[in-house]
Amino acid sequence: MSRIEQLIGEIEEYIDSCKFQPLSNTKILVNKEELEELLVELRLRVPDEIKKYQKIISNQDAILNEARTQADSILAQATAQTDELVNEHEIMQRAYAEAEEVVAQAQLQAQEIIDSAVADANGIRQSSINYTDEMLGSLQAIIAHSMEEAQGRFASYFASMQSSYDIVMSNRNELAAGVTVPEEEMQPGA
Repeated sequence: MSRIEQLIGEIEEYIDSCKFQPLSNTKILVNKEELEELLVELRLRVPDEIKKYQKIISNQDAILNEARTQADSILAQATAQTDELVNEHEIMQRAYAEAEEVVAQAQLQAQEIIDSAVADANGIRQSSINYTDEMLGSLQAIIAHSMEEAQGRFASYFASMQSSYDIVMSNRNELAAGVTVPEEEMQPGA
């Protein structure tokens, strides 16, 4: 299991361990610092995982070079055998036939090695891309979930404050309606 998968598991465990907000069974209270620490470490680990898979992909060149080296070696052996047969005049016709067959087999074998190496490298590359996309998708879902929860908490807080404000305003209006102005203040010049 990679460190990224461990971090995602830790974030999920942390969210599961958070307490519910009072009077709610869907909203939780989150320690912002702890969640931010886990997300920062996750951000730091993603480039390391990508580098790891890029290194695997770069091995594709080594595999191809090894295949080419083997193919060149087989071709060199075939050429050496051909040269020996050509030098012997009596078996010259047979030498050409055998040489052509050896070269054809060498080319076929070299092509098979190269095709296999390319297929392996492409498979590794696709797997690393799929894995990285999967990890980024998980991270995106966690962030979206956190953003939704934060927005819900803010809306709840704002509604509570608006309700308090409305009550205070209503109370002031009731008080203002009940206040009477003394007659002395109402008469000008008195």
